Amino acid sequence: MTATLQRESMDYDLLIVGGGPAGLAAALRAKQTAIAANIDISIAVVEKGAAIGAHTLSGALLDPRAMDELLPDWHRQAPSLGDAVTDESLWLLGRARAFRVPGWSLPKLIRHHNHVSISLNRLTAWLGEQAEAVGIDLFTGFAAAQPLYADDSPHSPLVGVVTGDFGVDRQGAPKANYQPGIELRARYTLLAEGCRGHLSRRLEERFHLRDGVAPQKYGLGFRELWRIPTSQYQSGKAVHLLGWPLTGRASGGGFIYHLHDQHVAVGLVVHLDYKNPSLSPFDEFQRFKTHPMLKALLHGGERLSYGARALVEGGVQSLPKLSFPGGALVGDAAGMVNVPRTQGIHTSMKSAMLAAEAAVKALAQRRAHDTLDEYNTALRASWAYDELHAVRNIKPSLRYGFAGGLLGAGLHLWAQQIGLGRLLPLTLQHKVPDHQALHPAAEMPVLGYPPYDNVTAFDRASSVYLSRTQHEDDQPCHLRLTDAELPERLNLLRYGGPERLYCPAGVYDYRPDGDTPEAPLTLRIRAANCLHCKVCDIKDPTLNIGWTPPEGGSGPHYAV
Repeated sequence: MTATLQRESMDYDLLIVGGGPAGLAAALRAKQTAIAANIDISIAVVEKGAAIGAHTLSGALLDPRAMDELLPDWHRQAPSLGDAVTDESLWLLGRARAFRVPGWSLPKLIRHHNHVSISLNRLTAWLGEQAEAVGIDLFTGFAAAQPLYADDSPHSPLVGVVTGDFGVDRQGAPKANYQPGIELRARYTLLAEGCRGHLSRRLEERFHLRDGVAPQKYGLGFRELWRIPTSQYQSGKAVHLLGWPLTGRASGGGFIYHLHDQHVAVGLVVHLDYKNPSLSPFDEFQRFKTHPMLKALLHGGERLSYGARALVEGGVQSLPKLSFPGGALVGDAAGMVNVPRTQGIHTSMKSAMLAAEAAVKALAQRRAHDTLDEYNTALRASWAYDELHAVRNIKPSLRYGFAGGLLGAGLHLWAQQIGLGRLLPLTLQHKVPDHQALHPAAEMPVLGYPPYDNVTAFDRASSVYLSRTQHEDDQPCHLRLTDAELPERLNLLRYGGPERLYCPAGVYDYRPDGDTPEAPLTLRIRAANCLHCKVCDIKDPTLNIGWTPPEGGSGPHYAV
């Protein structure tokens, strides 16, 4: 039995998919621009999380440049959002030692002077309040499940989205609480879905937005929020770490951000172009916290929350064409992240603001469903693009190993700082998509991991519990296999079942299909554990796993 679709339809001038910092910045800038142009437009934001900020992983450093442009008084209006960075440092880690890199040797392009250590969850929630205060409609708990086109022709423009049905069981039958999805129609739609957006990927394919650009690159970022003793806490302190435990295994790095009220965000980013299928990014993060430097910081503290998410890392080489008939890609959906800084909030917000300005201009000219070419032009003339272009060779330099990558990155950054950047026009390209990076298990050493001590290192189950992830047990599985037999036929035999390890939430496992010792192993999917990180959609060797939006309101609930 299939649910009968009786959809309500709502019309807007501008629709924004995604209620993160980029989506809310787009909504606010559109409202500001419309007021300045003396026109009245209707604006809506649709967000799959149960509340604004629920899916926003907290603990970040904010370059305030975009916020200052968007809301110049934000510091005074919301002083509790974060503290200025007053002490920043970069450390190189060995197994038991740590070496601080002299501050004078750090190029300005990777420094965080005047930046703010924030709870991104709090910032996003506050931006949502500002949006509601100026009359922007926020639809939370609604997952944008399908694009809506003007007609069935292959070049038909985007005219909105359809939200997913609520209250459907695994067989597609409506339950007692069934609510059909809504058609949200708009003259322009901005996609601010974040990294590896479900609709963004479909629109990239439909309108060939990635033709002629390098493959996108990704990382998996882990973050835990701890409350530590006063003696170990220093407001405004930001620490970045390179080296152990990833040296020789993968590229990436860690961070420690001292936030508010004795809270610290501890995290590790593992780049997803690693080769060994027995590598477990989750366990690398747990190992990371056992380093003496981390153990001393966390001693006597309390772990409050856990989360993980994919990060876009391709840089300007991987930027697609950003506009298409009826809308545009903004923020992380477009790829607006500064990799060496581990920052993308400000660049994402700036891209969203530029797209919003272009959309309002088109609306003022009574245009609808056009391609917003003005946005592409404005972005490439902006400080956001200049910043990303200046660091474009850092990520591809890392393929030369830890020492080679560190040397290449340092030379590139210093060349930019002393004015030789124009003499180095070379742009290194990304050659291999992350899903093609794995080598067969037989060709790689088997990596082992120590047991969890339950003091600084913890298992997946207790970690997922702290993410407050919730899904209805009988809703349709949102992790879909194109070929149901391929995991056993290829992933398990050739790669040893890497989905068991790259997933940060223990969603995937291979179990005997029967009670006898000879029973074959089959892939089991525990979709209720899913953190919506989308790494399975990125790292599966044949892209056989597709992440689709679950029922609206499902997923993690990051509250701090």
